[in-house]
Amino acid sequence: MIRTFLFDMGNVLVTFCHERMCRQIGNVCGLSVDEVRKNLIASGLQWKFERGDVCPDEFHSQWETFAATRISRESLSVASSDIFHPNESLRPILDQLKAKGHRLVLLSNTTVWHFEFIQQKFEVLKPFDDFVLSYQARAMKPERRIFEAALDKIDCDPKDCFYTDDIADYVQAGREIGLDAEVFTTAESFVHQITQRGVTL
Repeated sequence: MIRTFLFDMGNVLVTFCHERMCRQIGNVCGLSVDEVRKNLIASGLQWKFERGDVCPDEFHSQWETFAATRISRESLSVASSDIFHPNESLRPILDQLKAKGHRLVLLSNTTVWHFEFIQQKFEVLKPFDDFVLSYQARAMKPERRIFEAALDKIDCDPKDCFYTDDIADYVQAGREIGLDAEVFTTAESFVHQITQRGVTL
């Protein structure tokens, strides 16, 4: 019996665009999109920020170094974070699951700026009971350590937790620690998956 639902965030609860992030950071820093992409993505800086290996102060300082000028921390934060759009089709499903007494937990590779932006800007995280975030866990999916952190939050046996993520490798990692997990594609397919497991909305 499913007691808890474990949700990914990016491309499940919200969609996002890294290209937009590169363009917006470039506008703030006076750099080309290619320069930003090289310094942010190719260098691994974004993933270090998501892992918590780089804190916001360090991230900001790095971009001042790249741009060779002073940069507004607030402008950089917004440029980095204003790249999301909520998946509106999931919100009523989340509310119905919550109303039926299910526990909702987020499991996300994300930065503190991204998480706080989504939390403040949209309603999609309001039904959630707890959060497992890469920058706090100091680990990223599909690493076992972040999934072990999730096991501490789901408040049930792994077999009684349904995990959905748009990345198949992460779903497989969840299955390897005993979670009931499926790849997310659409809200409709998610409803079909949980209906097959006896959860009706």
